[in-house]
Amino acid sequence: VQLQASGGGQVQAGGSLRLSCAASGGSIVNNAMAWFRQAPGKEREIIAAIRAGGSMTYYADSVKGRFTISRSNTKNTVYLQMNSLKSEDTAVYYCAGWLRANLVRDTTPPTYWGQGTQVTVSS
Repeated sequence: VQLQASGGGQVQAGGSLRLSCAASGGSIVNNAMAWFRQAPGKEREIIAAIRAGGSMTYYADSVKGRFTISRSNTKNTVYLQMNSLKSEDTAVYYCAGWLRANLVRDTTPPTYWGQGTQVTVSS
């Protein structure tokens, strides 16, 4: 499976962006998926995740209430709607997926990674 992230760009604080992560070469219907981000000088962090089927989601405290992760099985795509963006949201955003369907609290790294897409929020 290959993941292609898109939708990044530059936006003013308070604005919105929607990131897309399109999968090819296989279906991600049965895979838990996530968005990570890495800001300059910081470690990559998970910010949102969604189980196969979409019935369960996870959000980091830093984005809770502002970001929404969703998925479309028909389009084999995962989305990240980002609202009320702040300058501290500036980072490279990556989509990723595990071989399992469920969200679990462990440190198992995702199997699939997309290339990053830059999000820059100006204040």
